[in-house]
Amino acid sequence: MNARALLLALMITFIWGVNFIVIKWSVADASPLLVAALRFAVAAVPAVFFVPRPRVPAGLLWSYGLMVGVVQFGLLYLAIQLGMSAGLGSLLMQMQAFFTALLAARFLGERVQPWQVAGITLAFAGMGVIGALSGGDLTALSLGLTLTAALGWAVSNLLVRASGGANMFSLVVWSALIPPLPLTLLAGVTGGWASVGHTLTHSGPGFWAAIVFMGLGNTVLGFGVWAALIQRHGAARVAPLSLLVPVFGLIASAIAYHEAFPPGKALGATLVFTGLILHVFGRRWWPTRAAPAIE
Repeated sequence: MNARALLLALMITFIWGVNFIVIKWSVADASPLLVAALRFAVAAVPAVFFVPRPRVPAGLLWSYGLMVGVVQFGLLYLAIQLGMSAGLGSLLMQMQAFFTALLAARFLGERVQPWQVAGITLAFAGMGVIGALSGGDLTALSLGLTLTAALGWAVSNLLVRASGGANMFSLVVWSALIPPLPLTLLAGVTGGWASVGHTLTHSGPGFWAAIVFMGLGNTVLGFGVWAALIQRHGAARVAPLSLLVPVFGLIASAIAYHEAFPPGKALGATLVFTGLILHVFGRRWWPTRAAPAIE
């Protein structure tokens, strides 16, 4: 990758990392489901008028839109409102890499390599440490919602594989048309329609700037540039840079919200991140006569 491509990749990972503190700020006084709905509405319109529809079956498009919009981001936004910190949330969402490997092994017959098994084991051990030793600042509900959101991300990854190489940017933009309606309905049912109306009519410019940042900056610009980088330079060079997302997320959360990491939480986070690094780069370090892959 040349310097320009590397800087673009760093910019996108920075945007994705900072996005977690934007989420935390935006859901402080608004329904997290409504915020997610607005994010995808802004991502879809007006982009769908300029981006061709992806060549995928309607069922796959709907499944991807619901999995990403409702499960991944709807539950993530809810978890953050219920107490999940922005920094830790940015790290735990990377559990999607492990969930993707396990689901691909179960449903697609892909092989889970020994270094991936080691990485998964470390990461889940870290999850156990976080759950047991993080203290009262993290609830079981917010942790469970975040992990379910990461699982939704993993399912969407399998749907991308099933799309047969469809244009990823088109898939992101057109699938963004799907989540706003169910998310808004859920927001109205759970929080009341008066709250929905109040958010839409009384929110200040800062709130709407956050929505635009999440919809256009994080989704349209982020996925558009990322997809272009992968197409030009290859997934093997670009994808590992996504490890910087939780790094930027943790730094941003520490600056904006003074997020603290007591020993138990820090140990668990370290295990998760170490497992993630091993999962991504383990092939380079694992002994050549490793044990047979696990199916």
